[in-house]
Amino acid sequence: MLPPIHLSTRSHQTADQPISYFMQQAVENPRLISLAAGLVDAESLPAADVQAALADILSSPAHARAALQYGTTHGLAPLREQLLLRTVGLDGLTPAALSLSADDVVITTGSQQLLYLMGELLLDPGDIGIAEAPSYFVYQGTLTSLGARVLSVPMDEEGMDIDALASLLARLERTGEVKRLRMLYICDYFQNPTGRTLSVRRRRQLLDLVKNYSRTQRILILEDAAYRELRYDGPDLPSLKSLDADNSTVILGMTFSKPLAPGLKTGYAILPRDLMTPLLRLKGCHDFGSNNLTQHLIQRLLADGSYDRHVAELCQVYRAKRDAMLEALSEEFDASEVKWTHPDGGMYVWLAFAGGVNTGPDSTLMRAALHEGVLYVPGQFCHVNGANGPVPTHEARLCFGVASVPEIREAIQRLGRAYRSSQAGSRKLPVLTS
Repeated sequence: MLPPIHLSTRSHQTADQPISYFMQQAVENPRLISLAAGLVDAESLPAADVQAALADILSSPAHARAALQYGTTHGLAPLREQLLLRTVGLDGLTPAALSLSADDVVITTGSQQLLYLMGELLLDPGDIGIAEAPSYFVYQGTLTSLGARVLSVPMDEEGMDIDALASLLARLERTGEVKRLRMLYICDYFQNPTGRTLSVRRRRQLLDLVKNYSRTQRILILEDAAYRELRYDGPDLPSLKSLDADNSTVILGMTFSKPLAPGLKTGYAILPRDLMTPLLRLKGCHDFGSNNLTQHLIQRLLADGSYDRHVAELCQVYRAKRDAMLEALSEEFDASEVKWTHPDGGMYVWLAFAGGVNTGPDSTLMRAALHEGVLYVPGQFCHVNGANGPVPTHEARLCFGVASVPEIREAIQRLGRAYRSSQAGSRKLPVLTS
C-alpha cells in the first residue's frame, strides 16, 4: 500500500467554499428556485454582440493571429488604455488628476484572481487583513487559506462603521499588532452580501484613517467595485480610488463578469505604481497573462458601444428583478419580524430575522426552505469568528440575479411558507446533509 500524499500547509488551511454545496443543490433539484449563488441573468447574456465581435476579429487574418497568439502578463496595451480612461471617467476625472497611466492597469483572469494575488503578494502567515462584517465569504476563505488573520468591522446603512474601524485600529496599535496589518478589503458599491453602499462621507474618512495609520508600513485598501456599473437608483458615488490622488493607497478591482458575461472571466485593476512589478512577477507564475482572445473581444465591445448598451439593458433587467423581490418581501413578511435592505444596485438583498430565528445550514428554517423548494445563503457564512463575539445566525443573503421575475415572486412566497412552518415547529421536514 502506498503512503499518503503529503499536502502543503496552505492546502490544509483551504476549506471548501460553503457556496459549493448550495450550487450543487440548485443544479440537482430542478424544482428548487435558487436565490443563493450569485449567478447572472442568463437570458440577457450578450451572445449576439459577442458573436459579431468575434467574427470581426477573426475576419482579418492579422487581427485573428494577434488575438490567438500569447499576450503579455500585464495585459493588452490598447485595452488597458481604454479601461483607464473609462474608469477614471466614471469619476469625472482624467488619468493625470490621479497620477495614473495605462502602466498602472493590469488585466486579470476575473476579479477573483486579483483578490487572490493581492493576498498572496501582501500577506504572510499571521499577518492581518480587515474586512466588513458581513463580507464576501469567498475572499474570507482565500485570506484564511493564506494563513492570514481576518478581523472584521460591523456595517450599518452607510456601509462600514468607520468609528468601529478607528477603535479596532487603536486597539491593534495598543497591542503592537498594527505592524502586522497589511490591507483592508471593502466592497463599497452594492456590497456582496448586503447590497449596501459606502457613503461619500465615510469614503473620505476611511481613506484618511488608513493613511494616518500607515506609519511603519503602508496599509493598503483593496476596493472591490465589481458591481459599480449595476446602479438602478440614485447618483453615482466617487470611488475610493478617485480620492487617492497620489496613487499610493487604493487598489481598485473591477470585473466584466457581472456587467458583461462571467464566461469571459476577465477583470482588471488599477494599482499603486510600486505594487505593479511584484504583482506581475507573481502573476507570471500563475499564467503569463490572462486570456488574450477575450481581451481583444472586450476591446471591440468597448470601442463599438456594445458594452455600454448592454450595461444599460442589464440595469433595466435587474431593476425589475430587484423591485419584484422587494415587493414580494413586503407582501410576505411582517417588517417587525424580518428586516431587509433596499439596494440601489447590484444583485443582493440581505435579510435579518427577529426573535432568535436560526437561518443556518442545519436549521429548521433551511430544512423548511428546501422542503418548499427555495434556497438562500445562510448569513453566518459571511461573518468571521473574532473579537466581535459570536457569529450572527439570524441573517440570510438573497440574490435576484438568475431567477426570473415570476420565479422571484414564487421563491419569496415559498420562503414565507418555510418561515411560518419553521416558526410553527414542524417536525416533518427532511434533514439537510452536506
